[in-house]
Amino acid sequence: MTSDHAPEWWRTAAIYQIYPRSFSDADGDGMGDLRGVTTRLDALRELGVDAIWLSPFMTSPQRDAGYDVADYCDVDPLFGDLADFDAMLAAAHERGIRMIVDLVPNHSSDQHPWFQEALKAAPGSRERARYIFRDGQGEHGEEPPNNWQSVFGGPAWTRVTEADGDATGPNGPQWYLHLFDASQPDFDWANEEVREEFRRILRFWLDRGVDGFRVDVAHGLVKHDELPDYMPPEDSDSMGGTEPVPYWGQEGVHEIYRDWHRVLAEYDGDRALCAEAWMPTAAEVALWVRPDEMHQAFNFPYLQAPWDAARLREVIEESLEAFGGVGAPTTWVLSNHDVVRHATRLALGPGHPQGHGVGPKTPGKPDPAVGLRRGRAATALMLALPGSAYLYQGEELGLPEVIELPDDARQDPTWFRTGGERYGRDGCRVPIPWEAHAPAYGFNDTGATWLPQPSEWAELARDQQEGDADSTLNLYKTLLRLRREHALASGELSWIDGLPPQTVAFRNTGVTVIANLGAEPVALPAGRLLVASTPFDGDALPADTTVWIAED
Repeated sequence: MTSDHAPEWWRTAAIYQIYPRSFSDADGDGMGDLRGVTTRLDALRELGVDAIWLSPFMTSPQRDAGYDVADYCDVDPLFGDLADFDAMLAAAHERGIRMIVDLVPNHSSDQHPWFQEALKAAPGSRERARYIFRDGQGEHGEEPPNNWQSVFGGPAWTRVTEADGDATGPNGPQWYLHLFDASQPDFDWANEEVREEFRRILRFWLDRGVDGFRVDVAHGLVKHDELPDYMPPEDSDSMGGTEPVPYWGQEGVHEIYRDWHRVLAEYDGDRALCAEAWMPTAAEVALWVRPDEMHQAFNFPYLQAPWDAARLREVIEESLEAFGGVGAPTTWVLSNHDVVRHATRLALGPGHPQGHGVGPKTPGKPDPAVGLRRGRAATALMLALPGSAYLYQGEELGLPEVIELPDDARQDPTWFRTGGERYGRDGCRVPIPWEAHAPAYGFNDTGATWLPQPSEWAELARDQQEGDADSTLNLYKTLLRLRREHALASGELSWIDGLPPQTVAFRNTGVTVIANLGAEPVALPAGRLLVASTPFDGDALPADTTVWIAED
């Protein structure tokens, strides 16, 4: 049931993504944990966020950093236990911070009891029907059922060794589908047993008091019935091309979320579902947030927009129209654990598809100063837009992508499955710095870290930025405070005409917002300056800078 207050919290919330293994490590083993999260909640309250999205912490072999789940109703010992989770959730709620947790329904770990049972069972069995097992092609089934490729590189099918050794019929051993790593077999969502199991999982966490779920690969659960061949365009983003893809965005996926919507509606407190749906356009993403489905969907067309005023205006306009057309808030985002941090990405230029990452041999290294300046300007623009906004841990410190990670430190499956051709996502997942002169920059008290931290992060540590009025940390605090004071998240955008084409300019609840994405300064209108993404003197807005101006 929906509580009486309006609007629902998720329509306007600023939500902070915690990647647990890299946030704060209480036991000093080099891996962040839930008790570490609890010790740092006051810092998030001071930052001014409304909610937390907690990335995977459930039981997992950690082949894909927890996105390979072996037990959906327990905490992996790396991160603590259920008592630690309950204590963390209670502490967040005491501080007025809500919490949504990551849920991975497209696939499980190959160590999940169901998949282990499937490997031991015969083709056509109930156990195999929970996953997508198929006979192979060719005279003896020696070729995979189709040509699909894994998001992480390489084939999306793996042939099993049958329990009887081989002879299961004329086609030999079967193959199973894994759109990601071979250790992540895809569930068959045509199976009612799978659907009922996830209803149980939802209720398990809702009963513990979580405020909702971020749903991993929310566009991928249903595959085309005929499993037709498909090959994504060369150099496309890792989630596929712009044309119809037989394993993304199939119509049947929406009934799953209508069912989940009904489950969440059984609970008080405006519980929310947020979709990770990598679809090409805002209009397509908005299909996930129709009134009887999910509540939020990440605006990936906005995240992927280049540093170009015309394109940004277009994406903002399309987003407000598409999401508003179904009565949902637009959910803005610039960084997360799967993409190059925007303080680096915005200085890269074209030619860097999502999922490929950047590393020591990437051509055209970005200028860190340009990247940070654009990153701050982009955040100031985003937080002035109506709707909800997601922040990724460390972006409030201006952290760049870690490019110079040594090869032997990398852990992303993408790196291994492409033979080092793609660097993957490790560069945005490095443990974040808290105190400049502490071991591991305050990540823990032992100095151990699961990915190495660069030495230049000492100057970006939170304690070094606290007392600097012009720091990125204090910029974020100011933006989030003003966003609340001026009710920008629940406002209405109106475009400002007549400014140079390199600007994005609009009004929202009495605040004028101007972002200069060009190379030349732009004259500013009269008004009281509320905040500037980069400090400047005079009446001209410098390049790569955003301002908020009060119209009083």
